[in-house]
Amino acid sequence: MNKRPYRILVVDDEPDLEPLILQRMRRKIRSGSYSFEFARNGVEALEMLNIHQDIDMVVSDINMPQMDGLTLLEQIPKVDPDIRSIIISAYGDMKNIRTAMNRGAFDFVTKPLDFEDLQVTIDRTLRHLEEWREALASRDKLVALQNELDVASSTQQSILPKVFPSSSSYQVFGHMEPARNVGGDFFDVIRLDRGQVGLAIADVSDKGVPAALFMMSSRTLLKGAAIGTVDPGEALQEVNELLYEENETLMFVTVLYSIYNPETGRLTYSNGGHDAPMLVRPDGSSELLPLTGGVALGIAPDIEYPSHTVQLEPGDTVMLYTDGITEAMNGDGEQFGVERMHEVFAESPPENSEQALKAMFDAVRNFVGDTPQSDDITCLVVRRDEVGS
Repeated sequence: MNKRPYRILVVDDEPDLEPLILQRMRRKIRSGSYSFEFARNGVEALEMLNIHQDIDMVVSDINMPQMDGLTLLEQIPKVDPDIRSIIISAYGDMKNIRTAMNRGAFDFVTKPLDFEDLQVTIDRTLRHLEEWREALASRDKLVALQNELDVASSTQQSILPKVFPSSSSYQVFGHMEPARNVGGDFFDVIRLDRGQVGLAIADVSDKGVPAALFMMSSRTLLKGAAIGTVDPGEALQEVNELLYEENETLMFVTVLYSIYNPETGRLTYSNGGHDAPMLVRPDGSSELLPLTGGVALGIAPDIEYPSHTVQLEPGDTVMLYTDGITEAMNGDGEQFGVERMHEVFAESPPENSEQALKAMFDAVRNFVGDTPQSDDITCLVVRRDEVGS
């Protein structure tokens, strides 16, 4: 555990940002979780980094005088390669976001700043940093293979959302149980414009550190594309092109990305070679939603990813999942399969998104018994609540 406050350097030429951050983050400061330093441009930031060698994170704007945020990102590893960076970008500025990620930014937030989103992003980045430090500290005590798996597992867990959006009209909940042989499952929940929510679930080919690194790259590119478009298919197409351009490892990732509109109850999704989502009605009946024809990302360029929209009625629940559920195997070599997924809710309809996820995980555990888990098991659930519930 961290014995001192995490020291965060905020770099922005807006003079009003400093008192605003100190005011909005006052609970974290008073509890000893965070301490802040401030700089007005990249030049001042580098001076601060050299003076304060215990800075853990940099949160930087892009457009600043003397030295901008993108140039600063290139310089930070020369001071300390373990410092994590978050970039502040204009909404939909995909060009600069991609450049920032290529220069080492761990994550980004958009203007105007949503301080709740900023704190979630800071917390997630610091969790990743702490997991990375723990993995490095134990590296010399582990054999090479075990160390690789630990680093991959830490990387995998650190980027998963821990806080989920909800309101009186909908709920979201997700969870992943990693296998001992670390794979590349991930899910993400992305806050979009006009109160909409992006929901993504994915499964990277291969295992270990290569899969974990490809997973992180895929997740970052998807989040950036999601911010820049209102069509899930267009987002997948953009991510596919970017992954294909620099895919020397010949890996690929299956992705299902959807956008949920809480006001209308419409769920629009596009499928990149992933399992079809399952719709569960309030009476416990269920069906697989139509596939949209897309293939896994990173395999070939110029692929189109059609989108499909479904209307969720009050009480409807949609479950996104990876093949770790359908292909979970018991001691007799039988797979859990799709039919057993339908049976989970046939006599006991889900009451909320968290309960739906728990019921599915419990059913899989009971089915496999003591058989070792061979793949990550991941679910992401969205539910439109009953009127008045």
